[in-house]
Amino acid sequence: MKFWRQPLDSDSIQVPHGRIYLIKERCKGCAFCVEYCPRDVLKMSGQINAKGYELPVAVREDDCPNCGLCQAICPEFSIYVLDKAAEEVARG
Repeated sequence: MKFWRQPLDSDSIQVPHGRIYLIKERCKGCAFCVEYCPRDVLKMSGQINAKGYELPVAVREDDCPNCGLCQAICPEFSIYVLDKAAEEVARG
C-alpha cells in the first residue's frame, strides 16, 4: 500500500509481523478470528477437524500485524500468534 506521506522515523522502525498457529482439535469454527481480523489475514478453509467444525486458515500471513486480536477473541484458546522476528532469532 502506498501512502502520500511517510513517518519521519520509518527507516528506523521495524513493523512487527506475526506467525499464526491453530490448535485444530480445540477449534469450534465460530469464525470470530476471521470476522474481527483487522487485516483480513484469515478465512474459513473448508477443512474440517475431528469434531466436524470448519477451520480457519491464514491466507495472507505476511500481512499479519501481530496484534493478537484473534487469540484474544477466541473463546476456545485455539489460535495464537508469535512474533516472526523473535522466532527466527530463537532458531539460530
